[in-house]
Amino acid sequence: MSRHQRRRMRAEPNTPEPSAPRVRGGRFQPLTESEVQQVIQSALEILARVGIADVPDWLRQRWVEQGAKSRSDHRITFPNDMVERAIRRATHQVALPGFDSTRGLEIGDGFVHIGTGGAAVQTLDACSGAYRDSTLNDLYRMMRVLDQCNNVHYGIRPLVARDMPSPLDLDINTAFACVKATSKPIGISFDSADHVPPVCQLFDLALGKENSFRKQPFCMAIIVHVVSPLKLASEGVSIMRAAVAAGMPLQICSAAQAGATSPASLVGALAQGLAESLAGLLVVDAIQPGHPCIFAFMPFISDLRTGAMSGGGGESAVANAAAAQLLRQLELPSTVSAGMTDSKQQDAQAGYEKGYSIALAAQAGADMINLSVGMLGSIMVASPESLVIDNDMCGAILRSVRGIDVNEALLDVDLVERVVSGDGHYLGEAQTLALMKSEYVYPELGDRQSVADWIDSGSASIWQRAQNRVDELLRDTEPVHLPEKAEARIRETFNIKL
Repeated sequence: MSRHQRRRMRAEPNTPEPSAPRVRGGRFQPLTESEVQQVIQSALEILARVGIADVPDWLRQRWVEQGAKSRSDHRITFPNDMVERAIRRATHQVALPGFDSTRGLEIGDGFVHIGTGGAAVQTLDACSGAYRDSTLNDLYRMMRVLDQCNNVHYGIRPLVARDMPSPLDLDINTAFACVKATSKPIGISFDSADHVPPVCQLFDLALGKENSFRKQPFCMAIIVHVVSPLKLASEGVSIMRAAVAAGMPLQICSAAQAGATSPASLVGALAQGLAESLAGLLVVDAIQPGHPCIFAFMPFISDLRTGAMSGGGGESAVANAAAAQLLRQLELPSTVSAGMTDSKQQDAQAGYEKGYSIALAAQAGADMINLSVGMLGSIMVASPESLVIDNDMCGAILRSVRGIDVNEALLDVDLVERVVSGDGHYLGEAQTLALMKSEYVYPELGDRQSVADWIDSGSASIWQRAQNRVDELLRDTEPVHLPEKAEARIRETFNIKL
């Protein structure tokens, strides 16, 4: 591309990459129907017999008024009818508008959406191979690349800006970097409930009008509401109250680690994790019944030889697929985790661990799949080069979820007769040309050349092609959705470091 062309692209509004077609999962069901009911009943029994600890006084009083019991050890237990009432009152589909409303999502009913997530504390330098502490600029670059990845539907903060001087600076600048970088739906975490109002003020300034974020809540509050096993996270509950008051959609997380903070058996871990997710629903129901909430039920796995979290194993893949199946049965919007490779590089191990874990979650009908792209080293490292490679992979996975279209027009025996009696190939047929893009997905980075042609073209590895793609995206596209005047007002109001 010439310098003149690049200058023109910078001057003109950036056209977002078109998103992959909407696909619905659910064909893969790791649990039978009777097993699903067994796990759900076990989760209800956990809530009825074991209950939840560390409940704030205001919530304890409200729950008891609604029918819960307070044990002598101060644990709160819940009768089945109270939990079932909360499930009926829950919002079963959640609208996530983007900053650009044309990029909004409807979460629920098994339509699969893939996104980032996590809180990596390091980034991988693509040229040197060195790991270093992640910065605000790394976050901004990562989210800019995400904005152009057509198979990644939303962006939850993938890494921590470790160069911020205070927790408030971290939350404010994370929010600003994300909203400036992408017009897709985003999600951020909060260090404190006190940080929710100023962040929402920042979003109002970005949209250009007071209280406009409440009408167009393009950012989710990502909240860990529970400390496994079966204790509420007090600060998480406080943040939930503040986010509900601000009109933010919630994504609330249960992420117990099987063999450490949940039972070692996968089915036991699923039962406890579902109980913890339903406890989060009960918190939402006590604050404001029906508030938009997505349930991040993410059963993590331990390597029982060391006790370390292992995100890339087959156990994690099938457990998270089952978590999606359980939430689908309850008609609750779901998020699971996948793609959490334990590999430290974008190598064969990263490819196979990400591939089967994301594919199983998608085929099971997870509404959202967090932590699925751009992450390495058991979600401790984030990389934009990994992100663009994973975007390629997710295109193929979403195509597999879509399945095979079957209709009479596609089962055209006359076409077969004509080709067999004529040229003997289908390459020039109208149907072939018409289906070239609708039936097939083509990788941007995956190489399909012959060996000889690949050698002649320079023998570039997929990592080298990813480096070139990231450089190209950052050089030739710039986000323009945030108006200059809005950005100026934000910078006047807040201590913006970017």
